Amino acid sequence: MMNPFSRLSERNLLLVLSVVTGLVVGLAAVILKTLIRLIQHGLGNAFGDLWNGVIYYIALPGVGMLLAMLFCRYLLKDNIGHGVTKALQAVSRHDSRIKPHNTWSSIVASSVTIGFGGSVGAEAPIVYTGAAIGSNFARKAGMSYRSMTILLGCGAAAAVAGIFKAPLAGVLFVLEILLFNISMNSMMPLLLSTVSATVVSYIFLGKSTPFECTLMPFNLANIPFYLILGIFCGGCSIYFIRATLWLEDRIGKMRNAYLRWGLCAIGLGLLIFLFPQLYGEGYDSLGSLLNGNELSLEGQTPLAFLSRSPWSVPVFFMLILLLKVFSMTLTNAGGGVGGTFGPTLFVGAIAGFVVARTLNLMLSGTSLSVPEQNFVLVGMAGLMAGVMQAPMTAIFLIAEISGGYDLFLPLILTATIAFGTTRLVEKYSIYTKRIAQKGELLTHDSDQAVLTLLKVNDVIENDFSPVKIDDTLGRLVEVVSESSRNIFPVVDSKGRFQGYVSLEDIRKDMFRSGEYETLHVFNFMRSAVEYVYDDESMDSVMRKFESTSAWNLPVVRRSDRAYIGFVSKSKIFSAYRDELRIFSQD
Repeated sequence: MMNPFSRLSERNLLLVLSVVTGLVVGLAAVILKTLIRLIQHGLGNAFGDLWNGVIYYIALPGVGMLLAMLFCRYLLKDNIGHGVTKALQAVSRHDSRIKPHNTWSSIVASSVTIGFGGSVGAEAPIVYTGAAIGSNFARKAGMSYRSMTILLGCGAAAAVAGIFKAPLAGVLFVLEILLFNISMNSMMPLLLSTVSATVVSYIFLGKSTPFECTLMPFNLANIPFYLILGIFCGGCSIYFIRATLWLEDRIGKMRNAYLRWGLCAIGLGLLIFLFPQLYGEGYDSLGSLLNGNELSLEGQTPLAFLSRSPWSVPVFFMLILLLKVFSMTLTNAGGGVGGTFGPTLFVGAIAGFVVARTLNLMLSGTSLSVPEQNFVLVGMAGLMAGVMQAPMTAIFLIAEISGGYDLFLPLILTATIAFGTTRLVEKYSIYTKRIAQKGELLTHDSDQAVLTLLKVNDVIENDFSPVKIDDTLGRLVEVVSESSRNIFPVVDSKGRFQGYVSLEDIRKDMFRSGEYETLHVFNFMRSAVEYVYDDESMDSVMRKFESTSAWNLPVVRRSDRAYIGFVSKSKIFSAYRDELRIFSQD
């Protein structure tokens, strides 16, 4: 069957598919949000009043986690959590290829998880869905790795734009978080995809912004207080990153999936019962905070007595801030599928409220006060800038989703301070820290990014002639006479690498025909100073070259040490120059 796009150049094809990707991903975002709302509405009608919400808050989140876990474990047989991190890994490790089922599976699993009350966000799953849609469109069209990477980014950008109705934030998200580098000529596909997705979202979800809020005019006198908020958000970001990763490691040590689910479900249910604001994405509970309304906890939680004392209110919400990390991690570790994007915004909003309410209590009796709803909104940008280490995305996303462009100066100020404070302690974001520890992270540093893009398989030289360890000198001379190389890998009967013979080592003996049958390869063999594994990162390979001062290193298969070939410095440098030229063009 003829490819309908076969007459288009790859550049024009990329533009066409970026629009198609935007439209499809925008529709996927609408479907995800609609499914979550329908599930929550249906469960609320069925169980909302049962035992004053005890079943609703304690039992249902665990049921959603179980359904998502069974779906992933037995139907998909794949782990689809941590969507943004997996999209990053797809770019750096898997040639930007994402499995076809990811174009829909994250929507199913996350809608059940969040719809039943799982304390996670829908943004990371839809980003992974969008990236998968872009990647698979490019793969079906037979596009190059570079174009496939751009289209993967288009899908991710469209996902952010579609779910938040924020096209500019979608582009910035890809530039700051997902893609290591992008030329100006590649901006057009990103813009086309985000605008397309935003249009679809407006058509199906209406013109309202995701966060309707009533803001107070910006007052220059409050700048010192926004500085305080920025520092506080930076501290909260460090806590968010470290606590999340620590909890994931601790819970991940439990090998029994059902025991892990049971413990996580009980823990999550109790947390939500005590702090109903942790239920689901938590966006509904932010409405009062964003509009400066008085808070009422009566009848919602056994801890409602804390709202009766002015100073206990910020204490109550500080507990929510600290425990959101636990509820989020328990949801994901217990089998649920969701992301940290939404919880980051939620915690930022709570951080802004805690700071504002505390300041107002301290300033009571004076002429000074701070607008709490403004601080709630700006706090969302502050925490996003710190946790995701993406200040530009944070600033423009919050401005776009709230219409809060009047607060541009405090948004910039708080996001910058939070980002700087976090960066002093944490070099990487919550999405990139684990990948960076493995040496697989693409960065905005061109040299490091090019090294990450290079794969060992790209630079293997396999025109070396191997000999067996027990071959005679006569057999070795025959191999030498037919080879253009001066190094000869030595393998055993199973093809496993044992060492190598250098032409220099046999030069004096190779013309002594009388010793052809008495001397063997093992008499001349040297051991390799270091090995390179077939799946090793190029950054690790370069460190081995540096530490050994070698010019050639053997490549073996990690599983059984079978000989594959050699890598040389000259080949790596040549491939590096070629990749850097492509990387920097346009």
